Amino acid sequence: MRILVINGPNINMLGIRERELYGNKTYKDLIKCIKDYTDDKDIEIEIYQSNSEGQIINKIQEAYKLYDGIVINPAAYTHTSVAILDALKAVNIPTVEVHLTDVDNREEFRKISYVSYFAKKTIKGKGFEGYIEAIDYLKENFK
Repeated sequence: MRILVINGPNINMLGIRERELYGNKTYKDLIKCIKDYTDDKDIEIEIYQSNSEGQIINKIQEAYKLYDGIVINPAAYTHTSVAILDALKAVNIPTVEVHLTDVDNREEFRKISYVSYFAKKTIKGKGFEGYIEAIDYLKENFK
């Protein structure tokens, strides 16, 4: 199985930004966690991060017919980007939305998720473990 993991804006700043919400683990720690988990499984993984909405859309479009699943943490674009939603719908690859924090217990605007209109599942507030759960969900349901 081939899975593309996409991380949106400021995820690369883990360990630096808002430690009270995101903790001390870094983006490199997240990558290592995902790769360590998938190394001994029948899963080929690519991890991508961008602070640019257009680059995220391009990456989603490039995934067409190349990946069996997408795990996406659109970060701030969760609440604003119909374009990312449209790109996911266009490629029609099973997708799981992940958020490190429980966005439902944060600011009101964070309760809106455009990606959730397409995602098969949304995982919130489980930190790095949410990515593992998303990978397992895709493997169990869409292989």
